[in-house]
Amino acid sequence: MRDHESLPRPSISAWPSWVVPVNSKVTLQCSAPTREVTFVLKKKGSNVRFSPSPDSSEGLVEFHFTDIPYTDAGEYTCEYYRSISPSIRSPSSDVLLLVVTGNLDKPSLRAHHRGKVTAGENVTLQCQKPRHITDSHVFALLKKGTPIPIQFHSQRGKETDFSLQSVTVSDTGNYSCVFYKPHAPFWASQPSDHIEIRVTDSPDAKSRDITVGTLIRLGLSAVIMVLIAAFLVEAWWSQKGSASGSSN
Repeated sequence: MRDHESLPRPSISAWPSWVVPVNSKVTLQCSAPTREVTFVLKKKGSNVRFSPSPDSSEGLVEFHFTDIPYTDAGEYTCEYYRSISPSIRSPSSDVLLLVVTGNLDKPSLRAHHRGKVTAGENVTLQCQKPRHITDSHVFALLKKGTPIPIQFHSQRGKETDFSLQSVTVSDTGNYSCVFYKPHAPFWASQPSDHIEIRVTDSPDAKSRDITVGTLIRLGLSAVIMVLIAAFLVEAWWSQKGSASGSSN
């Protein structure tokens, strides 16, 4: 087998996320800007080749994992070859790290601003490992409903701070954190308990909204008044013209 640089590199992604709980479901998707190709999904350090879902479409295949165990965590790539020429293969995709959480004790997450915060403020979330875990790990901040982690920090210590700068209403949500080994065996913690952050508009923003709304209403009122005045003038001139014609 040999690579062929004329074949574009495929892409690889995970749904709903590449950080998933043990025994859950995850789908790895591989896509290429060409059709009539056969995809191969590889796991680094393993000779296993994974079979795509039979309902995959041309140019895009899905590899479904159900009841995923810890052992499926690791680094994945995909490549493809033309069905008529299996000896010519594409370059490998970028590496996707699949993290399966749950085989280490969960960290704690706390916020300096808990509950409601005002838009424009900075919010710091601190993730802390259990005391008995001393190895270095990567910390990841998760937001419920967001498929990829919000932030990452690689730390040797027991804790790290995640900073949300100048938050907006869209930052409202439930946050948690995990820590994991970025190399084999890719052990990962359970997610921390959730912290809810609620971001409200600042008084200045509301004031600006009111001012803009007031200006719009005043502008519309002025336009209507001009139209009414023009209509009255036109009616007056029409009435004057009719009176002049009848007197002649």
